[in-house]
Formats: sequence, C-alpha cells, structure tokens
Amino acid sequence: MTSAPSVSSSTRKAVLVCSAAMISLAIAMGVGRFAFTPMFPLMVRDGLLNNENGTLLAASNYLGYLLGAMVAGRIKIKPSFLLVFGLVGTVAVTGAVGWTSSIFIWALLRLVAGIMSAWTLIAASVWGLAWLASLRRQHLVGTIFAGVGLGIAAVGVFCVVTARFDVPAAKMWVDLALLAGILVILPWIVSAQLPSAVSNPGAATQQSTSGNPPSNTIGLVICYGLFGFGYILPATYLPVQARQLVNDPNVFGWAWPMFGLAAALSTVFVSFGPKRANRMRVWPTSHFIMAIGVLLPAVWHAIASISIAAMLVGGTFMVVTMTAMQEARARAEASATIVLARMTTGFALGQLLGPVIIGILGHFSANASGALNRGLELASVALFLSAIYLWKEDRCRQFLLTMNPRFMISRN
Repeated sequence: MTSAPSVSSSTRKAVLVCSAAMISLAIAMGVGRFAFTPMFPLMVRDGLLNNENGTLLAASNYLGYLLGAMVAGRIKIKPSFLLVFGLVGTVAVTGAVGWTSSIFIWALLRLVAGIMSAWTLIAASVWGLAWLASLRRQHLVGTIFAGVGLGIAAVGVFCVVTARFDVPAAKMWVDLALLAGILVILPWIVSAQLPSAVSNPGAATQQSTSGNPPSNTIGLVICYGLFGFGYILPATYLPVQARQLVNDPNVFGWAWPMFGLAAALSTVFVSFGPKRANRMRVWPTSHFIMAIGVLLPAVWHAIASISIAAMLVGGTFMVVTMTAMQEARARAEASATIVLARMTTGFALGQLLGPVIIGILGHFSANASGALNRGLELASVALFLSAIYLWKEDRCRQFLLTMNPRFMISRN
C-alpha cells in the first residue's frame, strides 16, 4: 500500500519538474529563439533595422541553434547544470541587444542566443523527461512542451502591451531580459534541489530490444527538414506581414501571441487527447494544414488571413515536432540517438535556409513583400510534397505489414 506522504511527495516533485521545465522551454524558445519575431517590426519602426538586416539576424540565430544542437551531445556535464547555464546565457545576450546598435554585434548576440536556446531545450528535455519517467508521470510530457507555445505567446503579449506606450525597441530588449531573469529563478532552484533522476530502465529496454530491425528513416529526415523550412517563414515574418497591412501595434502585434497560444493548446491536446492516433497520419495531415496556413498570406493580403495563418501554423508545428520525433524513435530502436540527431540537424538546416532563401529572392524581386510571398509559396509547396510523401510512405508500410508482419512498428 502506498502511503499518502509518498504520493504527495511524488505529486509535488512532478509539479515542480513540469513547472521548471516548462518555464525553461518558454525562455529558451520564446525569448532565445523567437523574441526577435515580434521585436523585428518594432525595430524597423524605430529605424534600427531594415528587411535585409533582419534576415541576417534571423539566419544568425538559426545558425546558432544548429551549432548548439550539434555540440550539445558532446558536452560532458550534467543536464541540470547545462540547463541553468543556457538560461542565464539566454538572459544575458537578450539584454545585451538593447545596449548596442551595431548590426555585427547583434548578429553575434543572436548567434549565441541560438546556441544557448538549443542547449537549454536539450537539457530541459533530458532532465524533465527523466524525472517524469522516474515518477511514472510520462503523460505530463505535453505540459512541459507547452512551454514553447506559452513562451511565444507571452513574449508576443509583452511586445503588444509595451509598444502601446511607444517604448523604444532597445529598452524593450532590456526589459524582456529582466523579466526572463526573474523567471529563471524557479528552474535554477528546482534543478539544484532535483539535479538528476534515474528513469525506468525497463522502458528503454522495451524500446530498444523489441526485435524489429531498424527502418530506413532518410525520408523522415528530409520531410522534417522541409518542415523546418516551411514553418520558419511564417514564424519569422507573420508580424511583419501584419504590420504591412495595419500599421498599429495593437492590431498587428496580436498575430504572434495567437501563434504561440495555438502551439501551447495543441501540445496539451496531443498529450491528453486521443491515445490511438496513427502518427503517420497525424504528421502528414499537420503538414497539409500548415501548408495552407503558410500559403494564405501570400495569396490573400488581409489581416484575417494573417490571423488564420497564425492559428493553422501555430496549431501544428509542435504537433509535428512531437509526432515526428516519436515516429523516428519507434523506427530506429537501438539507433534512436543517431536518428534523432539527424532529425534535429535536418530541421535546423531547413529553418536556416528559410531567411537565406528570402534574402536571395530579395535580389530578384521588385520589393521585400514580393520576395516574402515567393518564399511562402515555395515553403507551402515543400510542405504539400512532404505530406504526400508521408501519406504514400505510410500506405507502403501498411502494405508491407500485410505481406510480412515483421515490418510492424509501434503506432502508439
């Protein structure tokens, strides 16, 4: 019989771990990665940036994320320490943006912010998931990853409210860093009190010794890379598009909070929603829905299309992340670490190509708006094609399953 104090202690730990990991992801992604998105039009408003410089800063951050993801696996320190280091580093470089006006220094700061956010994301995931496995609360995983959407939404609301008072963008960067610094206190304390956990080894054994041979995952890696390219354009430029239509921060600024809120709600829904959903149907369907959201602002220039796009893209990008990584892990089995690393690298390369291609198209277009529209159309096509591939690939695997049951993999 389990004692009441033991159950209470387990619940308390689960709440603390989920809260700390969720806040960590909110800071890593909402601030370290995507704070630039709602800040970009405000910096343009203040005459600090133009579209070409903005593309440079976005690409610099994505490059940093790629470098951080590639290096994180080689860092031989505890995830709890890497978590705090990444959070403190993210806060520091975010505040530093407000203390300079040099494009070169901004690019370096955004590069470091990308590295810090990648380290924080990986450390928070490893630390948080290990504790949930140890506490047998794996069903709360979606709560942790809801932090990504909540961070995006919170930073968006911060920008809308602050811009309402015509606060300079440089000061907003400093204020945002101060707020993030206050929030860092909880993950810092919790990770110090609960530095590590021993997860259930039986689960890992069950995943890696099920007897199924590893499957070819090259197609999955490519599709995940196309997803990175497809989603990063609206994730970077939605507020800019909205500002071109309505030059009022109280209106165009809400596109980004809507994006983040949709991401947070979709993650929680996947976590607590249907348990028997076929990942290889959810994943391509999400690509298809996202493709529509990416294409809408390019063919329908209205604030309504921006709002719909924010909901469609925001409501699917975290669903794709969770289902794609789960599918790759299920297929890879003993080689899961290698395949997931390839998936992450493909994603990082895809999102790095986004602003780079926009910059290239800008040299062949009459204006920045035309270049962005062409880029969105290209990204939409990439998402549509990847959805078709995933659908057909799933049907092929289902056919092989009927012919030979040893091709079966876990679908739940």
